[in-house]
Amino acid sequence: MFKLTKILYPTDFSEASLEALKYALSFAQSCKAKLILMHVVNEKIFSEGLSLARISAPEALEQELAAEAGRQLRMLIPADARQGLDVDTVILNGNPSLEVIRYAKDHGVDMIVIGTAGRSGVEHMMFGSTAEKVVRGAHCPVLSVKPTLAKA
Repeated sequence: MFKLTKILYPTDFSEASLEALKYALSFAQSCKAKLILMHVVNEKIFSEGLSLARISAPEALEQELAAEAGRQLRMLIPADARQGLDVDTVILNGNPSLEVIRYAKDHGVDMIVIGTAGRSGVEHMMFGSTAEKVVRGAHCPVLSVKPTLAKA
């Protein structure tokens, strides 16, 4: 039988990502699994799809971004919702899709729950999709969640 013991929730704090948190929380609560909240500070300012040189953020900026990400990760789940949950936070530097895939494999993650912005056309061709790359490269199941559309 398949048992979820570790669920990885990578976030960029976007609307799509916050929608995925609902699913990650639900799975973690119902399976009594550890929930790992992750943010990856992107190593590049420019997209992989553009033929521009890789430019790393200055070290001080990376540290500031990591500190802010840590603060935001801690605020994602209110204290009352954390009751009975085993929650860790992880902040990494690098290429988001590669770091998510590597972390999941290295730490025995059973499932990844990730938001997808649903880019299409030229935007998808130029920027790609972190979620799509994670789905293709992960060793474990990946649930990709689109943001809900506001009803008119």
